[in-house]
Amino acid sequence: MYTAETQIRVRYAETDQMSYVYYGNYAMYFEVARVEAMRSVGFSYKEMEDEGVMMPVLESHFKYHKPGKYDELLTIKTRIPEMPGVRIRFEYEVINEIGELITEGWTTLTFLNKDTHRPTRPPRNLLDLLRAYF
Repeated sequence: MYTAETQIRVRYAETDQMSYVYYGNYAMYFEVARVEAMRSVGFSYKEMEDEGVMMPVLESHFKYHKPGKYDELLTIKTRIPEMPGVRIRFEYEVINEIGELITEGWTTLTFLNKDTHRPTRPPRNLLDLLRAYF
């Protein structure tokens, strides 16, 4: 299993009138964590897209335990629980500054050929980078 951590400080614009993170922003937080997790293993989303492969989200799930708050530094733990095939699953835990789990969830993405919009295999270099963790 591959794991990575990313930190995000909650900005004022990401909060509601109670200074809580607006629930829709967690999708963006998960995206940031997903891209940074891939970067930390040595893989570039941008290069993959430049080479003709895209990764749209097929499914997303969120479970909210406690609110994230304005100016908190949140840690997002990201896991890839199994080697990707045509699909890849990411699992997330969002932890606040005092170590509490505030949100958890997962996303499933698929690899698509940019020109045909048909499913394709994951890039070979991604599989090579992840293989050591499984």
